[in-house]
Amino acid sequence: MPGKMPLPGMGLAAALVTALTLTLSGCSMETTAPGSARGEAASDAKGAFGPVDCRKAKCIALTFDAGPGEDTPRLLDILKEKKVHATFFLLGKHHVVKHPEVVQRIEDEGHEVANHTWTHQVLTDRKPDEIRAELEKTQAAIEKITGKKPRLMRPPQGRTDDTVSEISKDLGLSQVLWSATAKDYSTNDSALIKKRILDQASKDGVILLHDIYKGTVPAVPGIIDALQKDGYTLVTVPELMAPAEPRPGTIYRP
Repeated sequence: MPGKMPLPGMGLAAALVTALTLTLSGCSMETTAPGSARGEAASDAKGAFGPVDCRKAKCIALTFDAGPGEDTPRLLDILKEKKVHATFFLLGKHHVVKHPEVVQRIEDEGHEVANHTWTHQVLTDRKPDEIRAELEKTQAAIEKITGKKPRLMRPPQGRTDDTVSEISKDLGLSQVLWSATAKDYSTNDSALIKKRILDQASKDGVILLHDIYKGTVPAVPGIIDALQKDGYTLVTVPELMAPAEPRPGTIYRP
């Protein structure tokens, strides 16, 4: 899926209209913000902190969807150089299984490895057994490589409902949405991608980017530098909510 190609199961026109829409379709499952979860954590909560305690520091989580792809190794080089950890929501069929060495590297270098389904189907349009298969196949493929099952997932297009939530809970997966996106599926302009993210950045926010589009990875150094200059510490999603731990089935929406 190089360049401007749409993600599987998502026509480009539909992607442009809906990728920012965080649709909680008839959803009565628990929804909370990472910062709220952190504030409500019990005194004996065991969530692991990152480089700072986000109860005291100005934190933001950097996340990447739909990889790994051909540009992911370069992204990992940048993150290593900048000493930043991110959360990677990985696609199974054409990505995890195609780039197992990159998946292992993501794990080895301290990033959070997470689930973005097998083929990027909109889960709210699928039957329960199809939803389960989309998540289970990716869980199994990642576990085969890293020895660990992900604890986080991101539903394609942010679309979730009670059925998706119940299946996620059963599989031990928390759902993570976002607060800032560059619409990088629609442009290869790295300067524009950077501007869009910086314009939307906020304390306890979650940034959504895609490491499969040509303009994104070149934008990352400037995004990191500008955020750090503005006082942000970039963390993984679990680090953002520490000492709380991600709860399976819960929807985390900044």
